[in-house]
Amino acid sequence: MPELRDRTTLRLGGPARHWVTATTDAELVEAVRTADETGEPVLVLGGGSNLVVADEGFDGTVVEVATAGVEADRDDPDDLACLGAVTVTVAAGEGWDGFVARAVGSGWVGVESLSGIPGSVGATPIQNVGAYGQEVAQSIASVRTWDRADRTQRTFAAADCGFGYRTSRFKEEPGRHVVLGVTFLLKQGTLGAPVAYAELARTLGVEQGERAPLADVRDAVLGLRAGKGMVLDAEDHDTWSAGSFFTNPFVDRSRVPEGAPAWEQPDGRVKTSAAWLIEHAGFGKGYGLDRGAPASLSTKHTLALTNRGRATTADLIGLAREIRAGVESAYGIRLVNEPVLVGCRL
Repeated sequence: MPELRDRTTLRLGGPARHWVTATTDAELVEAVRTADETGEPVLVLGGGSNLVVADEGFDGTVVEVATAGVEADRDDPDDLACLGAVTVTVAAGEGWDGFVARAVGSGWVGVESLSGIPGSVGATPIQNVGAYGQEVAQSIASVRTWDRADRTQRTFAAADCGFGYRTSRFKEEPGRHVVLGVTFLLKQGTLGAPVAYAELARTLGVEQGERAPLADVRDAVLGLRAGKGMVLDAEDHDTWSAGSFFTNPFVDRSRVPEGAPAWEQPDGRVKTSAAWLIEHAGFGKGYGLDRGAPASLSTKHTLALTNRGRATTADLIGLAREIRAGVESAYGIRLVNEPVLVGCRL
């Protein structure tokens, strides 16, 4: 039986009591329903890229989502002149970046800036995954789920998913909905969506709001992510992480430290940079390596907490607590973890 450290990008986490690999929707629903009927705790596992699992493992059943399938109502990469839209339904177990690569190759516009993000398609609506000015909420048409409370399949239109910054109704009701598939509504064309992120625009040599060829956008994003240790590489311990460990905080403008980035929000607050707060609170890139710590900040990006090869979950959580406390002491802002914690807490 695999251990969770073998299925998480942090390479942390102990064994599960039981393990089921579901390759069809029916197997997935049956595994979860059977466990629920017997009172067995369930951990639904996708790509393992947003999980921090306790060293003791999981005292229940892990249901690994291994479903596959991508179906488009129009799939002709040579017929882009119409510049119409394509509806694409993707199984929850499909790898996210594999889907993005297919979208770019097929001339499907709307997810190209989300290239290189690890994990499965089914996990993306839960977190409302986003990067470089795009988030999946912009292109999702509907999400099909198994409702564990009502014991029925339910499909939610995008407007009913409660999408917000790194959140959704599925995250706000943790564990209730098992994602079975996601349907995307994507434009067709050779150019990506208008580039909304300044760093990406500079890399592409365009102005913000301008467009660039789909393949160029993907290549640029992959390059930027690799430079920050955000593209998985077994030989690079900077990528043994859960991506950004803390979300960017939303605060009143008066609480933003001098010099920190501040993005105005519709509710009057501003979003500031967790990475800036961490670095200016004294936690630079590679923090922890100088003392030989088994868990450290990435040498490429202060938002990533990494396993240097011999860390335990306890080591990583200890580092996260130290950073959170340091930022709160320096700036009075309490950072919130982005990955899901299983059997452990900050």
